[in-house]
Amino acid sequence: MPFYLFLRRLRRSPAAFCGLTAIALLVLIALLAPWLAPLDPNWQDAAARLQAPNTQHWLGTDSYGRDLLSRLIYGTRPALGLVALVTVITLPAGLLVGILSGYYGGWLERILMRFTDVVMSMPRLILAFAFVAMLGPGLVNGALALALTTWPAYARQARSEIQRLRHSDYLAAAEMMGIRGPRLLVGHILPLCLPSAIVRLALDLAGIILAAAGLGFLGLGARPPMAEWGAMIADGMQVIFDQWWITAIPGGAILFASLAFNLLGDGLRDVLEPQHD
Repeated sequence: MPFYLFLRRLRRSPAAFCGLTAIALLVLIALLAPWLAPLDPNWQDAAARLQAPNTQHWLGTDSYGRDLLSRLIYGTRPALGLVALVTVITLPAGLLVGILSGYYGGWLERILMRFTDVVMSMPRLILAFAFVAMLGPGLVNGALALALTTWPAYARQARSEIQRLRHSDYLAAAEMMGIRGPRLLVGHILPLCLPSAIVRLALDLAGIILAAAGLGFLGLGARPPMAEWGAMIADGMQVIFDQWWITAIPGGAILFASLAFNLLGDGLRDVLEPQHD
């Protein structure tokens, strides 16, 4: 699809526009966090513990006296950073396995697909938590664990598309022109797989945001004292009935980010795969 046509369709999709706007806002907040946050997110004030929202602390404070607004703003960084890391690992790995399996077939396909089936047969979140428990807490380890459990779906999807197009006139004409090997895979086959993979990725990122929050909640995400939404919820669980805003505020941020990626995924599906309309 020409880029100008893609942009035209994207502007006509309310879901894609709203999702993209929300994600752009999150990215902007993450980039401008040092200027937007009113206080140091790790600065503790024992005299200001568990304060309700007020003029000095607009969203209140946590059990350590840290400003919740500042921590909420800085919390966008590990959330979006993990999403970016998962994307960089998952998409290339899944497409590579799927394209090689679908195009070459034979023993290579059997080996790659059996390994893919084994990974897909395991519970995704439990497997991710197990990986992080073995590797140790941290943003990179969390992204690696989530990526290792996410790529198989992209591999199977790409393989199915390549098998459907393997004997098409388009690829036959390219091969007759002497285009083979990596040049054929990257220049002609990869563009055929990208649209559906991008749609799936946008929809999956909503779940990855939730999974990342789960890792932070269990203490397996970003290392303290880094501000992280899941860890903020865990910190507020002990006082949830009296100081409910400590958990509600980061929970709302997680909901907002997840909804943004869901809207973007729905909009991209309408734009890139019109047959789903």
